[in-house]
Amino acid sequence: MTDASRTSTKAATDACIRTDLCGIALVSPVILAAGTAGTLDETAGVTDLTRIGAVVTKSITRSPRAGNPEPRITWTRGGMLNAIGLANPGVESFGAEIAPRAGTLPCVVIGSIAGFSIEDYTVSARVMEAAPGIPIAEVNVSCPNVHGGVEFGADPGALGELVAAVRAELATTRLLVKLSPITVGTPHTPADLARVACEAGADGLTLCNTIPAMGIDVRTRKPMLANITGGLSGPAVHPVVVKIVHEVYQRFAKDAGVPIVAAGGVTRWEDAAEFILAGATAVQVGAGSFVDPRIPTKVTKGLTRWVRSQGAASVSELVGAIDLD
Repeated sequence: MTDASRTSTKAATDACIRTDLCGIALVSPVILAAGTAGTLDETAGVTDLTRIGAVVTKSITRSPRAGNPEPRITWTRGGMLNAIGLANPGVESFGAEIAPRAGTLPCVVIGSIAGFSIEDYTVSARVMEAAPGIPIAEVNVSCPNVHGGVEFGADPGALGELVAAVRAELATTRLLVKLSPITVGTPHTPADLARVACEAGADGLTLCNTIPAMGIDVRTRKPMLANITGGLSGPAVHPVVVKIVHEVYQRFAKDAGVPIVAAGGVTRWEDAAEFILAGATAVQVGAGSFVDPRIPTKVTKGLTRWVRSQGAASVSELVGAIDLD
């Protein structure tokens, strides 16, 4: 990316909307979520990448994955159900063919990592570290641990061990840890697990992944997804994630200076503003991009007007600025 194009990118958004994520400058707090923008930049033809802060790559695993059989995406009244199954080209192909193009994008690229063992994650982390155009890695810890049969993100010991191992592979790349919103059946809250992730070396948090869910076609009596169950995203999960972001921010992230990226049901600028007031530094748009690929840029425009209307010089002044009195 040339100096001229970087200047043009900065000019595309108002100064009040620019922010900082883990020491990396973003022209907007709006980010395209993992798995919703293609492997890297496939949505560039329909989404103006100069107007958003970052793109998260498709979650990359150690080996290529075809993913689950179709149908693997369907819609509910409150959002989207998906069971993609981590379909991706694998870390070798990603590192050789896709990662080298990351630096040509007019926005920041965040590399998403998934796996089923600590070694899976560390192999992919090394590829992200080697890619000069990927300054941030996002580790998805909501995948099953093949050895223990549980999600890494559901067990503090496993989570701490994983994050520490990935951190050891990242000399310059910042590390976000993406947690599940559901800890039912465990004695741990999302705030407990968020603290563990940060103590183990995470620079920031992404809150949250999808909520486990299921749909049934009452006419055919068959599950709507071939995988039977999947993850729920979209407006239905938004209030759930607002609560989690607020609790994590108030309990420790605010005082520790840990940035939060909020993900869950952002389809309007008001949704993004709500996350910011709850304590989020940045927000991700996922299911909303499937509805309208212009939503991320519309959210950026709306946030710009909102920041000005609040009398703030920068969107960062409004992070965690909820009035609790």
